[in-house]
Amino acid sequence: MNRSRSASFALLFAAFYSTSNLAMAQQAISAPAMRDHSSMAGMDHSQKMASMPKMPGMTQPTNLIEAQLNHLSSGTTVEPASTPMYMMMGHHGDWMWMLHGEAFVTELQQEAAQTPEGRRGGDKLFSTNWIMPMAMRKLGPGQLTLRAMFSLEPATITDRQYPLLFQQGETAFGTPIIDGQHPHNFFMEVAALYDVRLGEHSLLSFYAAPIGDPAIGPSAYPHRMSASEDPLAALGHHQEDSTHIAYNVLTAAATWRWFRVEGSGFHGGEPAEGRWQFQPSSNGLAIDSYSTRLTVSPRPNWTGQYSIARIASPEALYPHEDQLRQTASIMYNRPFGERNANGLMKGNWSNTLVWGRTRSITTGHDEHKINSYLAESLLKFGGKNYVWTRMENAGRTSELLLQPGKALPEGFEEHPIGHVQAYSFGYDRDFRLSRHVTAAPGAQFTTYTTPDALHATYGEHPWGVAAFVRFRIAR
Repeated sequence: MNRSRSASFALLFAAFYSTSNLAMAQQAISAPAMRDHSSMAGMDHSQKMASMPKMPGMTQPTNLIEAQLNHLSSGTTVEPASTPMYMMMGHHGDWMWMLHGEAFVTELQQEAAQTPEGRRGGDKLFSTNWIMPMAMRKLGPGQLTLRAMFSLEPATITDRQYPLLFQQGETAFGTPIIDGQHPHNFFMEVAALYDVRLGEHSLLSFYAAPIGDPAIGPSAYPHRMSASEDPLAALGHHQEDSTHIAYNVLTAAATWRWFRVEGSGFHGGEPAEGRWQFQPSSNGLAIDSYSTRLTVSPRPNWTGQYSIARIASPEALYPHEDQLRQTASIMYNRPFGERNANGLMKGNWSNTLVWGRTRSITTGHDEHKINSYLAESLLKFGGKNYVWTRMENAGRTSELLLQPGKALPEGFEEHPIGHVQAYSFGYDRDFRLSRHVTAAPGAQFTTYTTPDALHATYGEHPWGVAAFVRFRIAR
């Protein structure tokens, strides 16, 4: 391992452990106030508003409104109310604070067929990671939540990408990323949320973020429970949930019982390659894109959404191409077994189905539609063991026929060329490193089925294997 990579991983672990230790110290200071574990989200409205600042903990939500008030995912997305909450929490004055975080250290090998131009894929040691501090309190008639999300991936993923066969989207060193996944920004989210209860069964919500997640798609793969043990990105990311890091996001939402409608304005251009600062995309920061999302959650174990967005110039390499994006998803979560000392059930089964479509609305041609489909399932059993699968049928384009690391040829026109099937299966097991940090060594195997147009480039059945250790902040 070279010095820069060693330094990157040292930085990752120092940040992860120092942040959790600082939070532990704050929790110890606040321990006398931690005796009341009543739920902010589940209390009677008048009682909740009167005593919200004194609430240092929250119990498991039981409906859509309670899940939304907990704000445990990025943007304004929600998962089923029964989804487990992995975090630390404490109390300081009128504020309740929470800390979430996850990091993978992964050794990845990707193999495809040998061709005259070389072999696609490769191997790499890298880390994907994020940490999310959050604080909330009563303010006026409602609840104010301040939340940020950070990632050290610009340092822990060298060369601006890690190998991932058949993956497309964004750029590295000015060329299209082909067979690779880009790192996330250091600033993944900086946001303020304000929620006002209009009655026992209704909620009005506002979200503002210079960098954040607009109302389009399900919870993005780094933040949804069914993908929480998978160290790699989904192939359909850029058809399903890639807007989870967008600039200048404004969202308003109204919730009634189990139904919610949202509208967002945001900047459609994807982040530029300088991922350490609030760097604008290639076409600035103006709010030029719009989305609407409908969410239903009739039971604590179920959540579904449909969303549609008009996105202005998302890809830097195709600046004159706007997109119409549609997504639909269903999530099912089922806890089971006895509760452990932290109040979580020892077993949990989390599932997600996602459809995503992007269509060029600059050309208006049907052949520029790209559809991707995903199914994920994660089973936790025995309190410490996890097994999972991710199955995808992802539409791909003619970019995959180009050589990775090369600039787009003059006059190149992107068009769909078929669907890639990917089947991943994995296992890991939790070990507690300290009071609030767990580690889980594990492995994942993926096999791919290639469309006819890509046989000569990849072979019929490329494959990949990942060995990793997952670290998580826990109660």
